[in-house]
Parts: sequence; C-alpha cells; structure tokens
Amino acid sequence: MSSSTDQTVPSSRRHWRKPPFIANPMLRWGLVVGVVIYAIWAISILPFDLDRISQGMTRAARIFSGAFPPNFDRYELLIDGFLESLQIAILATLLGLALSIPIAFMAARNIAARPIYVIGRAIIILARSFHPVIVAILFVKAVGFGPVAGILTLTLYSIGFVAKMLAERIEEIDWGQVEALRASGTRYISVLQFAVLPQIMPRQIGLGIYQLDSNLRASAVVGIVGAGGIGSTLMNAFGRYDYDFALAITLVIIGVILVSEAISGRIRRNIG
Repeated sequence: MSSSTDQTVPSSRRHWRKPPFIANPMLRWGLVVGVVIYAIWAISILPFDLDRISQGMTRAARIFSGAFPPNFDRYELLIDGFLESLQIAILATLLGLALSIPIAFMAARNIAARPIYVIGRAIIILARSFHPVIVAILFVKAVGFGPVAGILTLTLYSIGFVAKMLAERIEEIDWGQVEALRASGTRYISVLQFAVLPQIMPRQIGLGIYQLDSNLRASAVVGIVGAGGIGSTLMNAFGRYDYDFALAITLVIIGVILVSEAISGRIRRNIG
C-alpha cells in the first residue's frame, strides 16, 4: 500500500496595482515638475494687492451684515421677475428645440450630404463657442435691455447643446429601418419622418426637458447683464444697496432651481 506524502505548495500572492496614467516615469515626473513650476510662476506674476483684498473683506462683511435677515416685503417685484424668467426660459426652449431639429439633421454625417453637414456643424460650433453671458451682452447692445435679448441668447444656447446631442443620436440610429424604406422607393423626407424621427424622439423629449431646466437657471444669469428676468431684479437690488432684498431674491432663485432640478430629473428617469 503506497503512502501519499503531503506536499506543501507555496501560494504566490498577487497584488493588483492600478496602472499609472503615464507609463513612462521620466515623462510622468517631468509633467509633475512642469505643472509645479508653472503654478509657482503663475502665482508669482499675479497682481495680488493685500490692501485691496483687506478692503474687499471689509466690504463683504458689510454686505453680508446688511443682507440678514432677508426682506420679502417687495414680493411683487420678486414674483414679476421670476415669472419673466420663466417666460424667457419656456420661449427660448421652444424656439431652440424647433431650430435644433433641422440643424441636427444637417449635422448628422450619415444622412446629410457633405456640404450640408459642414454647414450644420459650423452652426453648432458657432452656437457653442461663446458663453451665454457674452452672447447676452451682444444681444442687449443689439436689441436693447429686456426679455427679448434673453430669449435670443437662450435660443442660441439651446441650439448649441440640443442640436449637437441630437446629431450624435442620429448618427447612432438603426440603419436597417432607413434601408428598408429606401429600398421601397420612399422619398427622402418620408424616410426621415418614418425611419429616423421615431428613433430619436425619446432622446429629443429628454433633451427638451433638460434644456428647459438649464434655461431656467441661465435666465437668472443673463438677466444680470440686462437681458430681463429675475437677474435684472437682482442687479437692481444690488444697485440700490438693498442687500436684504437681494438675499431674498437669491434664496428664491436657489429654491426654484432645486425644485426644477427635482421635477426634471424625475421626468427624465420616467422617460428613460
């Protein structure tokens, strides 16, 4: 009867290590040293004025001390400004969505001819090139103070985001439906209507809800430069040194944005 001998096999322990972002150590440490040197150089050339900073802290303390408690006595102005922001956001979203759909079709590589594609992409790039505040300043100079400048600004802002996302969704559609309709001799417009549009409609609804929420937030920002809405009311309050009323407006803006974010998030989850 043969006896079996127990053999102890040493177990090798393997420790997983996260691979470095840059494999070459010389390049990695050279990049770190370069960033540190640049940060030191940038800080050294910035015009820090300690006297001005100390004066600013004093002014900030005076502003915050005058802002508490918030003053809601002039709630009529607050409500009017908020309703104007809501109107600006809704109209800009509707106009932006209406213009974004044809621009997205133009900017989709798989369904648009090359010259049309270039034009569509150029429109999207132009709409995305500037911050809404810069665009609002330009429209305020062009059409004057008020909600019209805000509507035009947020319409352009909506096109830059919605058209880009929608064009990318069109490029990802199931091409089999398109080929089936083309094989039956269906016209180009009908192919877009019955084969492409149904596939992108859920994304379009989600983008529309998100953009309405985004425009509501942006309307408070562009109003600061005179494009109407609650932002203009806020700037007028600061101009009159009514810091308590300005704090009340700020709290309302935060509350409205939180409620809007919760509602739009719930709707997007239900659609998804």
